[in-house]
Amino acid sequence: MNDQFGLSHLTNSIFHSLGTPDTSDPLRLGKGEERECIILIDGMGQDALEKFSDQFTIFSQLKTQSNLLADFPSTTATSLSTLGTGTLPGVHGMLGYTVRVPRSDNRLLNALKWDERVDPVMWQKVPTLFERAVTAGVCVTHVAARRYEGSGFTQAALRGAKYIGANGIDEMVTAVAAALKPQPSFVYTYLNTLDAAGHNEGVGSDKWLTALQQVAEFITKVISSVPSGTRVWITSDHGMVNSTAQSILGQDNQLLTNVSLIGGEPRARHIYIKPGAEAETISQWREFYRDQVQVLSKAEAVAKKLFGDVVSEDSLERMGDLIAIPNDDLILVDPARIREETGMVGHHGGVTDIEVKIPLLTAK
Repeated sequence: MNDQFGLSHLTNSIFHSLGTPDTSDPLRLGKGEERECIILIDGMGQDALEKFSDQFTIFSQLKTQSNLLADFPSTTATSLSTLGTGTLPGVHGMLGYTVRVPRSDNRLLNALKWDERVDPVMWQKVPTLFERAVTAGVCVTHVAARRYEGSGFTQAALRGAKYIGANGIDEMVTAVAAALKPQPSFVYTYLNTLDAAGHNEGVGSDKWLTALQQVAEFITKVISSVPSGTRVWITSDHGMVNSTAQSILGQDNQLLTNVSLIGGEPRARHIYIKPGAEAETISQWREFYRDQVQVLSKAEAVAKKLFGDVVSEDSLERMGDLIAIPNDDLILVDPARIREETGMVGHHGGVTDIEVKIPLLTAK
């Protein structure tokens, strides 16, 4: 999967066009007029767009620049870190929704909620493209909901930009347009309403289609309001499957006998195993799930380049001893989170086409 184009290629290409040193242009976007904007719509997979975009005029007015793939795991914390740093997960170390904090009391770090005991800059050490571009003289701005400003995740994955908190589409559009007035300038703006609707009621539900209407309105208003010559790129972090099958770990099975901690999320599990029981547990999981779930040891995940060609020492320490990736639309449920995880219709994190294929659109 990692020999395909993804979000790291997109931001490298865009910042290359803005003159940021030590970047390249793998997507061959060329040089624009020094005003670049990424609109990232959380949860807007290519599959969903193909099925539903014809209901909204703006999508017929956009052209497909490229087809991108989200790297594993296909989840927000990992994808936005890839976008922000221009590197793959094995390098930036944001390996999923939750991973174990090394040398802790068996504690999970939830990347989107964070933990005040973990320094975001020490956890994700790679300088972001935002930081590097600012050093090179680019005006870099991040426009998103006020609640994300200063969060641990923002500091880890997207630091360096001037943050403008804006709640509501019109306030966001105004902020984006104003931030793009200088040259050279770059704006990253993020909307999560579609992802939330997909988790709650599923892709294609009435609530999801209402959210897609809001997305269409946001894209339309941004394109019409930005300064002349601005290149606007529309993409996403992952797609989403509507799950119809579930397996509760440890319920009517012995899968948790030697498991000390459950990380990741239902479509991409990091499983931490008691020392010495790794081989036995991996064999047990494979025998139980057979072709329903891909079960990989840590060594196999590294060898298969699941997290990219390079895996840092930090990433190795955080990675599960067992990586479990369900096929089809199965979810692997943490018994401590049955209500939360089975209550969601839409899920992501895995490697199906629906989850990993994401669009890269631009105005015609």
